[in-house]
Amino acid sequence: MNCHLRALILILPLAAITGCASPVYYFQAVSGQLEILNKRRPVEEVLSDPATPPQTRQQLTLVRRLRDFASQELGLPDNPSYRSYADLERPFVIWNVFATPELSLKPRQWCFVFAGCVSYRGYFARDKAERFATDMKQGGYDTYVGGVPAYSTLGWLNDPVLNTFINRSEADLAGLLFHELAHQVVYVGGDSAFNESFATVVELEGVQRWFGRHGTAPQAEAYRQKIRRREQFIALVLKHKAKLAGIYTSNLGVAEKRAAKKRIFGELRNDYAALKTDWGGHSDYDKWSEQDLNNAHLAAIGMYHQYVAAFQKLLRQQGDDLKNFYRAARQMANLPRDERRMALQNF
Repeated sequence: MNCHLRALILILPLAAITGCASPVYYFQAVSGQLEILNKRRPVEEVLSDPATPPQTRQQLTLVRRLRDFASQELGLPDNPSYRSYADLERPFVIWNVFATPELSLKPRQWCFVFAGCVSYRGYFARDKAERFATDMKQGGYDTYVGGVPAYSTLGWLNDPVLNTFINRSEADLAGLLFHELAHQVVYVGGDSAFNESFATVVELEGVQRWFGRHGTAPQAEAYRQKIRRREQFIALVLKHKAKLAGIYTSNLGVAEKRAAKKRIFGELRNDYAALKTDWGGHSDYDKWSEQDLNNAHLAAIGMYHQYVAAFQKLLRQQGDDLKNFYRAARQMANLPRDERRMALQNF
């Protein structure tokens, strides 16, 4: 039995005694991860296979270059992660379920072996995610089910490139690989804001360096414009999120809070439409804004960026030396939670 399979099998009995999630839930998680491992093929093998579609061949060739760049130029782990390919024959690898109370923005948390406590619950099958979301909704929660194209096992297993993200643009593909590999460098169980902000800074810095070395000026500018749109969208959502927070903590009655909630989400849609006009019609976030929005849709917004500015300052402080940056981030990760947050807030 190989070491990866042994590691997965050991999770199940350990999970059963944590009291944080049921053995049934962990069984679907283990089964889903085993499916990924069983479908992996070395990138070189896929590239040499005459049956490989030209588009996949082209993208895997790019992945090979990006993967080498990640280790050689960004100091990210040089291991078998993203040096194999798996076609899962579905659009997302997992579906995350977010749940918040009807009149609160505080998301429900679930705790898991290794990953710690997070504000979502992931399923490898959409129907199971939808069923769980329905159960939560019947319990009075706002819910949101979002498809996820990739995730990191934090170096425990050798994550493959997946069909769920292989056909992304060069900038998006580079950013995703650099982001997920960054989780193998620094990760604090139960502190999603720290983890995602750190990985986002590695992603942004890595893509800029990639285009500076291998891209063109128009590619680099298009990427910068996309990041600006992302920052503007996040700022817009956080503005309305703050309005909702004020409503929910006010002395208004339940009926008044519900009416205000409906009004603010309407304002959010209108403001996004105006922002889209300023962007010249770019529709980056149309699918998100067209949903029946509720509190759960806001759960992850801002989490990936809460400490981005602080980590960018830390990188500058380290003379833009990524290895020193990683070392400083690890030192911060070892601090008690409150001290870690204080250190980031003081940048």
